[in-house]
Amino acid sequence: MENCTESSSSSFSSSSTSSPTERLTVFELKHRSLVPMKWVESVRTVTMSECRQAAVSLAHAFADDDYAHYLVDPGDVADGAAISPEDKWRLHVDIMAYAVAAHCLSGMVTTTGPDYDSVALWIPPGNSLDGWMTLLRSGMWRLYFTLSTEGRKRYFDEILPLLHDTKAAVLGDRDDDAWYLVYLGTKPNSQGRGYARRLLEDVMQRADEENRPMYLESSSPANNVYYARYGFEPQRDIFLERGKVPVKLTIMVREPRPTGVASAPSVASKGARKTAALNTASYPGIAKSGAGVGGIAPGVGGGRKPGMGLLGVRSTNGNAKMG
Repeated sequence: MENCTESSSSSFSSSSTSSPTERLTVFELKHRSLVPMKWVESVRTVTMSECRQAAVSLAHAFADDDYAHYLVDPGDVADGAAISPEDKWRLHVDIMAYAVAAHCLSGMVTTTGPDYDSVALWIPPGNSLDGWMTLLRSGMWRLYFTLSTEGRKRYFDEILPLLHDTKAAVLGDRDDDAWYLVYLGTKPNSQGRGYARRLLEDVMQRADEENRPMYLESSSPANNVYYARYGFEPQRDIFLERGKVPVKLTIMVREPRPTGVASAPSVASKGARKTAALNTASYPGIAKSGAGVGGIAPGVGGGRKPGMGLLGVRSTNGNAKMG
């Protein structure tokens, strides 16, 4: 014991006399983190091993999205049993997990922030989620058995055909040559920090360099204003009408710009600028974008049925807080 004390005392004395450059300050000790700094400051690609974390972030971003509710709360129940709020949440998270996995396999998933603060799902030009391997490995096939009877009708009979046909009609022969934003969402507690903007501008730059259009579906007027700042223009409105209240989706397309102009938000008017400022303040990342709106909306890949083959993956920024 005596030796230990002496050793300890000696050690402390040695430490206390070391040069300032060899010691950590109290501030540094409190603020050290194992999270790589580049995760905080840059955009990175999400891998299959990170699907669940990215999915939970998207689930929170889209928790109050009309499209998400349209799928998990269709007004009927499976097997005659009531669906609890907890079960609806689990289904919502599962839907996001399947979508993230499918895009990791056959599309592209990007994130930024220290804890998957903002996540975007993309279908790059020429890509498709329609392969059977993608369908099986992502778990999307499970949707047929987890959605309620009415939920399946809405998804397979209404949503998938409508999104597929609309994208083909709007883009025409460019259907397979556009960047398709399926989801863009920022967690509520991470909004207002520019995370969503960072993810959006990352692909905007690529699209401009490749001279390709960008396509998305928005389910919120506020999001429409936000996307308009970045050059997205509304093309038409479509409606999901199997519910008591129709869910409106606005199709938006951004044409490529000369390199160097991509990230400069363009606002049509002072009124629009004011509205956008209000929206980003209350919904720091409003962007429900996506190729389809939140949830598993069929994000059509290359002109084929959105989503993963049978299931399609739709996109929206959920409440997509573009932050």
